Amino acid sequence: MANQPDDVTLLKGHTLAGHTFFDHSEMNVDRIYMDYNATTPLEPEVIQAISEALQAAWGNPSSNYVAGANAKTIINQSRENVARMIGGKPEDIIFTSGGTESNNLVFHTAMEHFRRSCRAAEQQSKGQKNYQNGSVGLPHIIISNVEHDSIKLPAEHLLKDGKADVTFVPVSKVTARVEVDDIIAAVRPTTCLISIMLANNETGVLMPVREICQRIKWLNRQRQHPRILLHTDAAQALGKIRVDVCDLEVDYLTIVGHKFYAPRIGALFVNGPGTKTPLYPMLFGGGQERNFRPGTENTPMIAGLGKAAELVTANLSDYEGHMRSTRLYLEERLQSLGRRRSTSTVISPAPTPFPTHATCPSWAPEYKGRRYCPAARGCWPASAPPATQTAETGPPISS
Repeated sequence: MANQPDDVTLLKGHTLAGHTFFDHSEMNVDRIYMDYNATTPLEPEVIQAISEALQAAWGNPSSNYVAGANAKTIINQSRENVARMIGGKPEDIIFTSGGTESNNLVFHTAMEHFRRSCRAAEQQSKGQKNYQNGSVGLPHIIISNVEHDSIKLPAEHLLKDGKADVTFVPVSKVTARVEVDDIIAAVRPTTCLISIMLANNETGVLMPVREICQRIKWLNRQRQHPRILLHTDAAQALGKIRVDVCDLEVDYLTIVGHKFYAPRIGALFVNGPGTKTPLYPMLFGGGQERNFRPGTENTPMIAGLGKAAELVTANLSDYEGHMRSTRLYLEERLQSLGRRRSTSTVISPAPTPFPTHATCPSWAPEYKGRRYCPAARGCWPASAPPATQTAETGPPISS
């Protein structure tokens, strides 16, 4: 890009709210990283928290000696930080290995909850028509057609194995959002789970999760069983916009650390796990995480997640402002590039663009990031999955 010393400083070095984020050797060659929706580097304070935990909290958190007690203290503090970031309670946070495990745990729980609900209904009805005698059918799951693979593939697996029916609700061709009425229309007597992402990783479109939850909770009050469980994968929203589980009214919310400068670890918010909201473990072992997710806790990575969550809570408005200004700068440069090529560009069709997304058309069917920005030799191209490319608009560039 022209005037590189001035231009690159806005995007490179990655300073948010007074924090200069990374200086990795591979990135220290005047390159601009443009794939933050895929993963983010670790913030220095996060690295420090991980390092301190490795040195001072190496003990088993279930042990009562000093190193174990230190580990337990760090885990408890991190749980509080993660809960505060999403407006939840510490007891509602279950640490997992990442978003994929969290999402699969929700699917596992929904299937088990349906099975147990059917068994209870059968016992109550004393042999009358019930869900398991073939008169009603399999458990039914609703997702959108733009979900992450860790949602889509478990649903497809259950469908293929004949364990569940799945409805893939298409997003609107106009707004790229899933429509609330389409979700409601897909509900069946056997629907047990609705999982809709909060923000799409490719388009940046925010899904109407709150409105869906409100409508479904009204439906749940009209039904006896099974209860329809409500889940959102918030991986792409956390650290970029305000996320409040009380406002969303979800039963489950997936948290993914490496999307907001934390390590590759995750968590699952469950609104009253095992009491208000069902949660059934996929693993069995030493009883950690109140038996919902057993296995000796990964204290250093949990410490990093907790520190990143603390930074998000303290600096979110600054983060969002920086990301919006960076996106606007990118859009201006791309518009300028388009004018030089006598080519029109369409930037972010959403009425309220997500702070990290700039959606631009491709100039050729065989879209390639470097072909789109031939002058930007210092860029790492953004992710551009073919599924997002159409004749009208090409894949997005995520700043």
